[in-house]
Amino acid sequence: MTFDDKGAGVNGNPLYHWTALAVSTVVVLPVPVAILAGWTPSWMRERQAGMRLRAYGVLCIYALLLLNGVPRIADASIETVMACMSVGFVCIAASGVLFVLAGRKDSGARTAGTSESR
Repeated sequence: MTFDDKGAGVNGNPLYHWTALAVSTVVVLPVPVAILAGWTPSWMRERQAGMRLRAYGVLCIYALLLLNGVPRIADASIETVMACMSVGFVCIAASGVLFVLAGRKDSGARTAGTSESR
């Protein structure tokens, strides 16, 4: 195993990964959890049809953050880190699919709804 001058393993300093994980948890996690609990942000009230799909898509992105950060924090082997990164690509694909499905569900809801004249 190769070490740099500060004694951290090949995965880098775990403090950086802990910090990134903490910040991403505070920034990314609250809104999708709140949406799944029934709250809708004011800026998204016009697109409610696909709201739950969007929340699940953001949770897939958060899973990607976990899959990339936790093995590095644990100073796992390079094979484990690469395996988790490969699974992370599945999370990226799943979030993309969920966002596309949310957009389609919203567009279908807009065309099926009544339009009001102003």
